[in-house]
Amino acid sequence: MFIRRTAPSMVVAEDALPGRGEPILVHPAPHLKLGTDILAPVGEGQAEIFLAAGCYWGVEEIMWDLPGVVTTAVGFMGGFTPNPTYGEVCTGMTGHTETVRVVYSGTDPLPLILKTFWECHDPTSLNAQGNDVGTQYRSAIFTTTPEQSRLATESRDAYDDVLRAAGQGPIVTQIVDANQTTGFFPAEEDHQQYLIKVPHGYRCHAKTGMACPMPGAGPLADLS
Repeated sequence: MFIRRTAPSMVVAEDALPGRGEPILVHPAPHLKLGTDILAPVGEGQAEIFLAAGCYWGVEEIMWDLPGVVTTAVGFMGGFTPNPTYGEVCTGMTGHTETVRVVYSGTDPLPLILKTFWECHDPTSLNAQGNDVGTQYRSAIFTTTPEQSRLATESRDAYDDVLRAAGQGPIVTQIVDANQTTGFFPAEEDHQQYLIKVPHGYRCHAKTGMACPMPGAGPLADLS
């Protein structure tokens, strides 16, 4: 039997903070680990996916080390306020969740990216990861291709079966077409690759401890 804490409610559009017309991050520095442009449009043979799994500092660190990943950036997505600041998102009045943009080359990296996403946080926790509580920490996948949507849904269902069989709660992760959102709004420069700038900085990984079986492939090797 699982016990879920009372989760904060999502702000509605009419009550959201107004934001601003200009981006917070205009001229980002190159990626400190990968040396790439963190906001460049996807190139030929590349795709982008947006992942929300709690505090984005630690999630970005995990994603930039995966094979096939071209670049990563942290920001906000899924809410209403245009170009919010980190402080505004922390109020819970933007509707956004902390999100990592992941650009990868080809299709081969996608299953591992999704498996890693499911396993690096607790997707059964509503609007919270560990001690981080708020709608900015909700679990979400914002897809940009039909293949992403298909595999995200199939892997969610497969992982949900595993977690339920182990007595854990249902997965509450949102899977949303990125085109149906207000877009991805990059966070301030000091948040980009934060854990390279602050090596002993905060990481929150409230994992379930259960491996995610990818559809059609069986359980993949544990990344740890």
